[in-house]
Amino acid sequence: QVQLVESGGGLVQPGGSLRLSCAASGFTFTSSSYTMSWYRQAPGKERELVGTITSSGVTTMVADAVKGRFTISRDNAKNTVYLQMNRLKPEDTAVYYCRARLSRYGNTGIYWGQGTQVTVSS
Repeated sequence: QVQLVESGGGLVQPGGSLRLSCAASGFTFTSSSYTMSWYRQAPGKERELVGTITSSGVTTMVADAVKGRFTISRDNAKNTVYLQMNRLKPEDTAVYYCRARLSRYGNTGIYWGQGTQVTVSS
């Protein structure tokens, strides 16, 4: 059973930093074909894709608003993906979600974490 557990959210002042973690279980990074993604959803807005990292290690930051400030990385030993967020702005306030697109046994499954709240405010 695939599970994704996000952590690391909280309240931070504008200009500050946070690192979100997404711990995956039910599959192993080093022996799977997957794309891990970070999404966010601000109040009253649609969920948007922030960025992705593939099983081959290719990272792509999709949201223009975070390019140059956010980065995605992973730790294979911990089966965990990270979202490092620097120079945070109030408009980064949102619930951040981790998503896995996992291909195995001839099928592709989509899995979501429960989300972690990030609030940027003075």
